[in-house]
Amino acid sequence: MNGSLTLPMIGLICFCILAETAREVCFKHAASDSRLGAALIKPVTWAGIIFWAVELASWTAVLQKVPLSIAFPLMALSYATIVMAGAILFKEHINFNHATGVFLITAGVVCVGVTGL
Repeated sequence: MNGSLTLPMIGLICFCILAETAREVCFKHAASDSRLGAALIKPVTWAGIIFWAVELASWTAVLQKVPLSIAFPLMALSYATIVMAGAILFKEHINFNHATGVFLITAGVVCVGVTGL
């Protein structure tokens, strides 16, 4: 494993980030107005589980080609996408400190990402 990120691997990592974001949105939606028992039988919960399974298979393919020390930090971009999804879909409030933290995480991901190119 040479540690370089190829375009297909970057695309697969982006897909994993989107699948993780979709999974968390599904789980939040299922949990937002239900008790645990009711949430477990909702179709949106099972959609989240399917996203998890698809992400697991995709992530395994990434790890076959990309060092964990590069691939895993790139997955931290999911913090930013999940925060944005929460703000857009669930009208969650993002204050300045929260936004700054998300920006710093994203900046760190960029630093790690360029080391893998």
